[in-house]
Amino acid sequence: MSDERKSIASRGIPSKEAFYLPAHYSSELRKFQDNDENMLRNYWSLDELVNFIFPAKYQPKYNKIALKFLDELASRQKLEGREISAFLRTNSISKATFYNRVLPRLKRIGVVKVERETISPERSKQKYRPMMISLSKTFGNYLTKIGESWLAIVDDVRSRQAQKDELKK
Repeated sequence: MSDERKSIASRGIPSKEAFYLPAHYSSELRKFQDNDENMLRNYWSLDELVNFIFPAKYQPKYNKIALKFLDELASRQKLEGREISAFLRTNSISKATFYNRVLPRLKRIGVVKVERETISPERSKQKYRPMMISLSKTFGNYLTKIGESWLAIVDDVRSRQAQKDELKK
């Protein structure tokens, strides 16, 4: 018998954990930096941002649903369960698709915050707990932390190289 442990062959990142990042020079993206790698002041629109979560090229149905939902949520700030149901009915969106595919990813990556109402003892016989969905900054904070950390690493490497170059003179 071999001492090697059995392991599952890697099949890549599971799709539910994936984040779509097209090449930074892709025609899918609007320019975000100049030729000297300085950020431009323009912002991406909601549909451009949703494309990173549900790429229209690969998940057009989820992209369309997420965009409609986030647009609705942005106009109201918060949505309760009955408002979500009305939204799904009005837009002919499958509850299963929304609650099993779209909402879990939006929640998992921090685009929305889902809160459930605490049930009081007199209402404890209810079979459900009312839901409230609101926009969340977590997604932006998460990506900002990644970006700022990378910029700090690059700046540190470049400044150390500049110091070495100065010492050689």
